[in-house]
Amino acid sequence: MNLPSELNLPPRVTPRAFARLAEINSGAEAPQPLRVAVLGGGCSGFQYDIRLDAPGEGDLVLEQEGQKVVVDPVSLPFLAGAVIDFEDELIGARFHIENPNATSSCGCGTSFAI
Repeated sequence: MNLPSELNLPPRVTPRAFARLAEINSGAEAPQPLRVAVLGGGCSGFQYDIRLDAPGEGDLVLEQEGQKVVVDPVSLPFLAGAVIDFEDELIGARFHIENPNATSSCGCGTSFAI
């Protein structure tokens, strides 16, 4: 099975997402990494778990200007080629994942199917 080349790449974090993480961590003695994980469940089969968390053994660490985003090895294949961004719109502000692996997603934006 030949996957498109973007599905073999690690996820990418936008400068806007790193900037928002820096705002969240401003004033903290030790900045916390943002963990992006994929869990089973949600209304479409999988769901994103996005939270501040310490890096674990085997995590992929994406870093820019002292801010870190971490992805565990189990979630990494589900996030291959994905873009982790931050959106600030009238309906709310949130970290958002544009995932080329997802075949469908639900309206909440945190649940998807592969």
